[in-house]
Amino acid sequence: MEQSFLAWLRGRQRTLPQVELGIGDDAAVIHWPAESVIATVDTIVDGVDFKLHEHDRASIGRKALAVSLSDIAAMGAEPVAVLVSLQLPKEQPAQLAAALYEGLLELASEYKVALAGGDLTVAAAPLALTTTVLGALPAGQTAWTRRGAQVGDLVCVTGSLGGSILGHHLKFTPRLHAARQLARHCSIHAAIDISDGLSLDLDRLCAASGVGVELDLMQIPIAPAAFELSGGERAEALEHALGDGEDFELLLTMSPESFDIASTLDLGVPLTVIGKCVSRTGLWAKQGGKLHRLNPRGYVHGAGP
Repeated sequence: MEQSFLAWLRGRQRTLPQVELGIGDDAAVIHWPAESVIATVDTIVDGVDFKLHEHDRASIGRKALAVSLSDIAAMGAEPVAVLVSLQLPKEQPAQLAAALYEGLLELASEYKVALAGGDLTVAAAPLALTTTVLGALPAGQTAWTRRGAQVGDLVCVTGSLGGSILGHHLKFTPRLHAARQLARHCSIHAAIDISDGLSLDLDRLCAASGVGVELDLMQIPIAPAAFELSGGERAEALEHALGDGEDFELLLTMSPESFDIASTLDLGVPLTVIGKCVSRTGLWAKQGGKLHRLNPRGYVHGAGP
């Protein structure tokens, strides 16, 4: 199965950007366009991140690459190449692999990402897809991290949040275009992508930076899907926005001056101020002119059902 599938894949990926030496050898050779390498790896598994017998297979393959591209966007970098590892169940593995790759390759083509290689395994185990994406920083640019937030920064988020289980978790857009524009024109102090929930990922950014955040709960952009899940009730929809996860939007801190510039850019998605960084550590919610402590919540890997 492996050799015939690799022959198909070599032909199928010819329209993508090419690395110096790709599929077919023991390892890839990549001509690197920058001094700094940005690397990220993600695994998605049947029953945890998708349901093979319910979800479109091309959408599953697309998600596998998209989650890693979201990480690259959160670093302010440009994706260059991807390596893909598939753990396939024994039932029709070649057909399944081809269907998964159709979605993955479509997204790779959209963002001009080279398919550098990977691995195939057939086992009596759930389907699992692992993507390793390598990225580069534009000349003169440093990587965004979680560690640079400063007291007085505005806390901003792209898009809207909550209710991802209704389909967004498979069909989201990695915010590479918005990150590219912001990196070119603004000074971003800290960044993270929202994979496990707004409040949980924001708490991680705060901990790394040694700051706290005052959130204006009325300013958090809530997705229509969150209202759908809550039956239209705003308080419950807000809970979905704070903790559902798999939004894959960018959470950023920047000075008010940088936000003024950002608000003039064509980011392809709304950018909303939802709070500010303060010296008092932790998350604080502002409601009715009063502050109260906000406990971070979201998806914690390995925490059980």
